[in-house]
Amino acid sequence: MAKINFGGVVEDIVTREEFPLEKARQVLADQTIAVIGYGVQGPGQALNMKDNGLNVIVGQRKGKTYDKAVADGWVPGVTLFEIEEALEKGTIICYLLSDAAQIELWPTVKKYLTAGKSLYFSHGFGITYKEKTGIVPPADVDVFLAAPKGSGTSLRRLFVAGKGLNSSFAVYQDATGKAREKCIAMAIGVGSGYLFETDFYKEVTSDLTGERGTLMGAIQGIFAAQYEVLRENGHSPSEAFNETVEELTQSLMPLVAENGMDWMYANCSTTAQRGALDWWKPFRDATKPVFAQLYNSVKTQAEAERSITLNSQPDYRVKLDAELKEMADMEMWRAGAAVRSLRPENN
Repeated sequence: MAKINFGGVVEDIVTREEFPLEKARQVLADQTIAVIGYGVQGPGQALNMKDNGLNVIVGQRKGKTYDKAVADGWVPGVTLFEIEEALEKGTIICYLLSDAAQIELWPTVKKYLTAGKSLYFSHGFGITYKEKTGIVPPADVDVFLAAPKGSGTSLRRLFVAGKGLNSSFAVYQDATGKAREKCIAMAIGVGSGYLFETDFYKEVTSDLTGERGTLMGAIQGIFAAQYEVLRENGHSPSEAFNETVEELTQSLMPLVAENGMDWMYANCSTTAQRGALDWWKPFRDATKPVFAQLYNSVKTQAEAERSITLNSQPDYRVKLDAELKEMADMEMWRAGAAVRSLRPENN
């Protein structure tokens, strides 16, 4: 473990220097890693582990997603199986289905969790809310998680580019005495850059807050608010979109990613600096109560209850698609599609 000072707080982290890929391969040499689910996280993690030389198989029901796995190079009967067969063959079960699907499939998964196997998650939801999900692993299996801080698509793209997402890791149950070592090895195997330790509860509460907050919910809300104000004051869709989204995502956020917000501020015009310094605290003060309300909703399990209830309904996909279409049909994102088509790299 390396000690790193994060803004005045010293934390222990794991880097590829302390735990190189070769060590991960050694730890997992005798394991068959069965990735159950090939939806959001499954493809990126499975392909990265395969490319890193680990013994990986995929378990997926026949259908469109199964066909995608075949197109990605997984071979039926060799590295691609029906879920039950993959569960039987796997010694480390990577449970990467959606939270609602994990609840539905759990009785089947549990039957194959024989003594000494490992159950791997990339989200603390199922275990943390076990009273609601019913996901209670047998006492004689290891249970741990590695949670890349990004989508499966980003995980794969960065891996292919020779980079890596940072990930959290946590051990919930150590039946064999080797759970921590296997957990870190898996996190390195899926393509993580560096690792920071957490627990299942903290992972899920921070994750649910982040998704609903600055990562997705809050940013969409702020985008919509600014875009609408500009449009209501006579600005064109292209101007409103460029000033709200395009400049942020294409110009400024890459600078923040490179060296931080303070560096980005220092490399903008003095007029921009003055306005940003004057206005960031009012935005913080206006939104902090909403974030506090959001965190409380996560902490009291109201968000988990809502997610389980709505996402378990037979028609949830139809309703979800309708809500997603409503966003896609917003003028702002239709304008965005036109703006993106005009980027030099697309012409």
